[in-house]
Amino acid sequence: MSTQVWKVHLNDTVMVMTGKDKGKIGKVIKVLRAKKQVVVEKANIALKHSKPNPYANKPGGIVEKEMPIDISNVQVVCSSCTKPARLGYRLTDDNKKIRYCRKCNEAIS
Repeated sequence: MSTQVWKVHLNDTVMVMTGKDKGKIGKVIKVLRAKKQVVVEKANIALKHSKPNPYANKPGGIVEKEMPIDISNVQVVCSSCTKPARLGYRLTDDNKKIRYCRKCNEAIS
């Protein structure tokens, strides 16, 4: 396992920077650390065709599903300056590590 620092966490608001959904803003639903990917709400949607299963009471049809995006293709959106920003880390007075926006120097929760 690598000791890579992950600056994108679960429930962060991120912007997709590349691909067909470039510019879309959404919330991180799932983080796949082994594959270095994240699943963003309402971004990178694929259509999945499913067969009906009468035993499980599942109807057939076409289902929209969010697919993973590489972590390098998303950036966290700062809540105070409302722009995608690079993040840094700093220590508080009680030695807790917090993330902050490098553009406006505001803490990101």
